[in-house]
This record gives sequence, structure tokens and C-alpha cells, in this order.
Amino acid sequence: MDSVENEILSHAFRACASKVKNMTEKKNPEEKKLFIVDAMAIIYRAFYALNKNPRLNAKGLNTSAILGFANALWSVITTEKPTHLAVACDSQAPTLRHADYEQYKANRQAMPEEIAESIPWIDKLLEAMNIPILRKDGYEADDIIGMLAQKAEKEGFTVYMMSSDKDLGQLVTDHILMYRPGKMGDSAEVWGTKEICEKFGVADTKQIVDLLGLMGDSSDNIPGVPGIGEVSARNLLANFSSIEDILQSPDKTDNAKILKLQQKVKKNADQALFSKQLATIIANLPLDVEIEDFKMKEPKEKELKEVLEQLEFRQLAKRIFTELSLKKKNDGGQMSIFGEPAGQTDLFAKFSNFKTIDDIEHQYHLITDTGEAEKLIEKLRASDEFCFDVETTGLDAISAQLVGLSFAVKPGEAWFVKVPENRDETTRFLEPFKAIFVDKKIGKIAQNMKYDISVLSRYDITLDGALFDTMIAHYLLQPETRHNMNILAEEYLQYAPIPIEKLIGKSGKNQDDMRTAFKQNPELVKDYACEDADVTLRLKEIFAPMLEKNRMEDLFASIEMPLVKVLASMELEGVNIDKNALNQFSKELSDKMLQIENDIFKIVGKKFNLSSPKQLGDILFNDLKIDPKAKKTKTGQYSTGEEVLLKYQNNHPVMGLILDYRSVSKLKSTYADALPSLINPIDGRVHTSYNQTVTVTGRLSSTNPNLQNIPVRTELGREIRKAFIPRNDDYVILSSDYSQIELRIIAHISGDENMKEDFNKGIDIHAATAARVFDVKLLDVTREQRRKAKVVNFGIIYGISAFGLSERLGMSRKESAEIIEQYFIKYPDIKSYIEKQTAFARKNGYVETLMGRRRYLPDINARNANMRSFAERNAINAPIQGSAADLIKIAMVNVWNELEKENLKTKMILQVHDELVFDVLKTEQEKVEKIVRANMESAMKLSVPLVVDIKAGKNWLEAH
Repeated sequence: MDSVENEILSHAFRACASKVKNMTEKKNPEEKKLFIVDAMAIIYRAFYALNKNPRLNAKGLNTSAILGFANALWSVITTEKPTHLAVACDSQAPTLRHADYEQYKANRQAMPEEIAESIPWIDKLLEAMNIPILRKDGYEADDIIGMLAQKAEKEGFTVYMMSSDKDLGQLVTDHILMYRPGKMGDSAEVWGTKEICEKFGVADTKQIVDLLGLMGDSSDNIPGVPGIGEVSARNLLANFSSIEDILQSPDKTDNAKILKLQQKVKKNADQALFSKQLATIIANLPLDVEIEDFKMKEPKEKELKEVLEQLEFRQLAKRIFTELSLKKKNDGGQMSIFGEPAGQTDLFAKFSNFKTIDDIEHQYHLITDTGEAEKLIEKLRASDEFCFDVETTGLDAISAQLVGLSFAVKPGEAWFVKVPENRDETTRFLEPFKAIFVDKKIGKIAQNMKYDISVLSRYDITLDGALFDTMIAHYLLQPETRHNMNILAEEYLQYAPIPIEKLIGKSGKNQDDMRTAFKQNPELVKDYACEDADVTLRLKEIFAPMLEKNRMEDLFASIEMPLVKVLASMELEGVNIDKNALNQFSKELSDKMLQIENDIFKIVGKKFNLSSPKQLGDILFNDLKIDPKAKKTKTGQYSTGEEVLLKYQNNHPVMGLILDYRSVSKLKSTYADALPSLINPIDGRVHTSYNQTVTVTGRLSSTNPNLQNIPVRTELGREIRKAFIPRNDDYVILSSDYSQIELRIIAHISGDENMKEDFNKGIDIHAATAARVFDVKLLDVTREQRRKAKVVNFGIIYGISAFGLSERLGMSRKESAEIIEQYFIKYPDIKSYIEKQTAFARKNGYVETLMGRRRYLPDINARNANMRSFAERNAINAPIQGSAADLIKIAMVNVWNELEKENLKTKMILQVHDELVFDVLKTEQEKVEKIVRANMESAMKLSVPLVVDIKAGKNWLEAH
């Protein structure tokens, strides 16, 4: 796991140090500080924070919630330094509130299976860390927190309730505070009585139970008083001290509005008091504990070691071990971070598996002269393969200057070759190295080799022979995880490499580059560079057998690794952009936005800030009353995201205009204004970065800028493509695009004879599908029938349901179900394919593409229906989408190789989904079209023909 990802959940807790330091910092050595952790609140936050990209251990256990909880807990321990710590958790038994009110919390969804499986592990972790966890049948965690907080306050403690649960606000006093975790990078907050009262709009924290009793609480299914909402409840409590006061006071006559509200409460007196009772924390529960039971203690060596190893929390373990060791060192070995005397030995150093450069035998050499370089070259020439890495002045391969190269041929020994600063001298210095890099008999190993190839090519060095990129190897083995070298070293070698910050400092304007770092500390830079080559070589020795075991050698060697050189070439080549055309288009978009804005103001009847979600929400739902039942977000404003606006696009004429405004605004900011600023000053071209190890499907992605998301479905969006032009008037832009590739692949994979027949006859597949599904002749298919068939064809690939189809086609669920039923009758082998793929995934936990690329589906057997359904849809789609990804990659490699072989000046410059774009010399156009068509249409041998549409023009739009 990447260090950034590993910190994502704990950052909010760590960041609070500066913001709440004065509130939580010890004022004197005698201060007693109790933190009470609301376990389920933190567990749920952690689980959903990583739910889109869950962390799994080798046994398939979803450890997201456990990791997030552990990170949060450890951050509080180290940042806030509590003297006492307890964890409160709900039990599985029904509570007293359920006994009183069967519908209590009845609206809540069942606990996700992954969280249920995590709780026993969290118990084990807390037990190993010697931190008490408290449960009490019949009571909730809130009750336990209330009892402990009030008991500790009486004993002179300052208490921090670590939770975001609003119900706990009723407990807050001058010495009982809420420690609210921040959200994804925001600082945590400490709330006292002032903050709580301001948040709830009450004069005293004790009134919170009255507020909840009056207005009710949908999350806990507390009924409240009919007709009393949050505003009304606050108004009542501004005039009365409590619900009892409302009921006991005579009817007021000086304020008709308050009188009416008071009468509502009196009319529902029993329900109001009962609701208040449900909302009230039971702080006098019978729990025989003493606050001193929660004093910080040393963890249990053996148990903690076992738990962390089983969970595979190596990053967290490293962090814990490091921080504990530093704390002990700073305390002179007298006191541990837990507040009790430390033992004679370093507890965590004993069972930390992590090694550093000081813990391993190594011989790292620095080379600065040509004589020593020649000796190294001979050693490399005699080896079957070598590992290498480049050190540069920056991350931009176009502008970065080479500082040196590191090499390794066996674990534990490496060399760093420092090159001269002058570029011409560097080129001459590296001349003898060219032969070993181009030698086909010698294999080359690197981490993120595309960058190395790009940098070396600028010094006229090319690579040949068998290539092995450890980042790509790990991507194939574990596509849903991170592939950073430091993370891989920790995960597979239990080794913590030297952090780059130690050489060049933290990112920012004062950060050094590697060249400056070498002048300041050549030995450290040498160790850092050699270590990179050494570690990468060790990782290769682990990953190579794993690829073989998983039958991925061919996918790796014949597709992914050859593609590295292709992508490096495309990135260096870049694409020519018509800056003036984009500037002009930006002005046109500004005028368009102003026109739409005025049209919106005319309909609405007043001006407002269209870019303000709050103002827009008020206009739509308060003024225009688009939906009287529209829900507000937790911040108290209406949601105005695109998915919400699309839902209401037919409810009012203004909705379409607002969507148009946003679309035009995005075009302007994301492309028309942004692309000119990304033109590289060195060559005047835009250079995107193609990411080979990001998507789980195998598709390439594009960043800085993202050229794969340029819109093509709207007329305005297509205008952006006009700005992509040839290098000069002697060239044209040529686009080659696979036709309906995913449908052709599903026809091949499923073996469905009807669909194969349609493709083999060259019939329009959507019209053919419509003819079969609606039982009409091909010539009689209407445009509407073809449209429906197209939605079904592509929907089937993504496991569309009758409900989903009805939403897309605007028809009843019954009619949609009938269409799907007819589809499977006419294409029976596609239905069989879906059933077989799902069964295979359930049995094996993954599915494969035609080339053996795997998509792991850990939720395929989950009891949670939503998660299981999502995995089932991926089981159907991943082999199709992944095979399409493999196909375009094969085509790219084959086309690029032939262009190079023919020594043509034409260059491949863009890849967008199923489309390749070329900058073609006009005199080569006919030859290039033949090369492109032949290699794209023969990239895979399928049972249906591959068809490529090719077109050329003076810009990308014309060519598309």
C-alpha cells in the first residue's frame, strides 16, 4: 500500500495537532486525559473511505475497516498522548431501547458483511495493544461513553469522546469534550459547550435530548412530535428550557407561532417524552469498572506481532515501530509512549520485520571516472541481465537532466555512475554504455522503465533485449493495489528504502534536486541510487516466478513490456496544439455561458451565482419548487450534483439550461483554457503521460493532461478536437478506430452463432439485434427499435437489469424484462456465457481475458447483495473490456514496430480507448493506412472479423 494511501485515514487525526494543540496539550505533568473511542463510528468511516478500492490481505479478508481504525487509534495515541484510553463498542444483543420501542433504529441497513468480519480482528488488535474494549448487553456504546465520561470528570479528568455522533453532544461540559475526526485531509476538531450549542442552536448542551425528542431523529427512527421540525424545535427551546417545561407551562398568548407549536407538543405529550427518553444517553448503566483500568499500558509483544503479520499491516507496523523507538530514545529509555516505564529492551525493534540499509550486507560503489566505468561495463556485458535506474534533476522526462545511473547484477552489490553536468560531456561519457543497453542477449530490469527509456533516449541510448519492469509485473499480479517501489519493498522484502525526502527535502519551493543533493552528500545519494537498483533486482526475482505460476508470462512479455517502448515514444513525441484556435474557442464559450446565464435568469426571475451550489439549490428547490421532498446534505444545503440535475431535467425548462451551462463551463476550464498552458516550452507540443498500471481492466489511462476524456458526443465538445493538428503542412492527422470491438469480443468469447453470423455478414449489429428481438425484418427495423437494441447490446455487457434498462429507455420494467428475455432467447450462448463466467468467478475468485489478464473479485460470494451484484457485473464485463484492452495494446505494438522497421517519419501520437491517432507525412499516407489496417485487423484471431475505420484530415475532428 502506498504511503499516501496508508496515511489517508489517519491524516485527519494527525493534522489536528496544530489546530487543537492548545486544547489537548498537557498543561502540566499531572494532567489526566482520558480518550474514549466510539469504535463503530470510526470503523464505519474507515470502511466507506476505502470501499471503492478496498485493501485485501492474501487470504482475501477485506482489512479496510481494521486498517482505518488502527491508523486512527495510533494517530491519537501519538498525537494527543492520552494518559488513559478506552474503546466503547455496541454489543450484538438488543438494547433496552429496542425493548421499549421495537422500531428503534429499524431504518438502518444491516451491517456490511466485511465490517462484521472485521470486528473480531479489531478486538484482537486492541487486546494485543493492551487497550480495553467495553461492551454491555442491553446498552449502546453511547451509554458506555456517557458513564465513563461522567465518572472520569468527577475524578478530575479531561475527557475526549472520539466520535462524530451528534447524540454525544448532550454529554459535553467544560471537561467532557468531543474529538471529531476530520474528513479526508481536514483537521480534527475539538468541540466544547460553545461549539456544541452553536451547532445545535441551543442554549445548553442538556437541551440536545429535548431537541431530538421534539424533531425526532430519522437515523435512529426516533419519532419526535408530528409537525415539529428542526427550526420549530429550536424556536421552542429558545422559549422553554425543556420538553417538560413546554408541557408544564401555561399556554403563551403573546406569540401565536410559539403557542401553536406548544399546543402540538402538548397534544403529543407522551410521544415527545418517549422520544426524549429514546434520545437520552443512559449514563448510570451498571458497569463495574475503574478509570485507572484504562491507563495506557505497554502492548503484548507476541500477540501484537501475530496480529499485525496476519493482517499484513507492514506499513502501519513500520510506523508504529519507528515512532515508539523514537519516543523511547527521546525519553532516554526511561519512558515509553504509553506512559509507563519501558523495559530494558526495545520492545518493537524485537519483532519488527523491517530492515533498512544498515541491516543488510551490501557493497555499493560510486563511479565518477571513465576507467572505473569501463570495468563496470565489462561486468555488465558478461551478465545475462542487469538492473538499472536513472537519477535525474526532475520528474519531467522531457526536461529532466541526467545525474547518474545505478546498476545491479546480483543482490547486495550495486554501482552508481555519476555523469558530468554538461550535457555534451554526459553524452560522450555514456557512449560506451550504449552497446550493453542495445545488446539483445542481455536482459534489462527496472522499476517504471518507461521513464528510464524516455530519459535515456534523449542521450541517444535505446534499449533492446528482454525487458522486465517490476511495476508492471506487480500490476498484473495485483491490479487493484499500489505499485510504488518503496511499498513493494516493504510488502515483499520487509525492507524500508531510504526516503527521497532525506536527500532533497520535502516538496515545496525549497526542495533541492538530485544534482544539488549529490554535491552536499555524495555517499547518501550513492546509497540511495544503488539501493533502488538492488531492491528492484530482488523484486524481479520474486515476481518472475509469480507471473509464471499465474500463467501471465506471455501477457507480460509479448504485450505489456513491448508496449513500454511504444508509450515512451508517444509521450516524447507529443501532439501539436493550435493555441490560437483554443483561445478563440475559449472566447466563444464565454459568450455562450453568458447567453445561457441570461436565459436562466429570465426564467428564474432574478440573478444569482450559478457556480454556487447553495444559491442554485435554493433557487431550484425553494423558489421553483422542483421537488418539495428534495433532501439536503449534511451541511444543510440542497445537493446540486450532475446526477441530481439529470434526475430533474424534464421537470422544468431551466434544468436543461443549467446542465448546458455546466457542460460549457467544463469545456472552457478543462480544455480550452487549460491545454494552452500545458504546451511544453521546449518543443511547443503537449505531452500527456500514459499510465499502464492504473486501471483494473487493463485499459490505459492518460494524465497531465487527460486526453482520453475529450468529449465527442456534443458539437461543442468536438470543437476541442479541431485544435489537435499535424506538426506542419506536410502532415495530416490520421485516426483509426475499431468498430464495435466489445460486441465482437463477446460474440467470440460466448460463441453465439446468431451474433457471429450477423458480424460475419457485415450487418449493422444493432439493426440485426433489433430485427431478432422485435421479430421484424431487417429492412423494417425503425430508428427507435435500433436505438433500444443498441442500449440492450451494450447494457448486456455491463450486466444491465430490467430496472436499469427501463431507466435508460424510459419504459416500464415489465417491457424491459420482456426485451431482455427475448434477447437471451435469440442469443442463447450469451446468456450461457454470463452464467458460466459468474460460476467461474464464484469458484476461483477471479475472471480472465483472452490473453490471461486477471480481474480479482473478492466480493463475488459476499452476503451483501449490492456488493455481490457489483462483482457479478464485473465478472461478465471484465473479460470483454480487458480483452479489448489487450487487443488495442497488441495493435499498438505491432503498428509501432512496423513503422520503425520501415523507418517512416509518421508517428503514433495518441491512444484513446479503441482509437489510435497518427501524425502522418502526406507522402507516406497510403503506406501508413495499409500498415495500420493490416496490423489492427490482425491483432487477434477471432471468430468474427475485426473492422477498423480509418480517416485522415487537417485536424483530429476531421479525421475522427
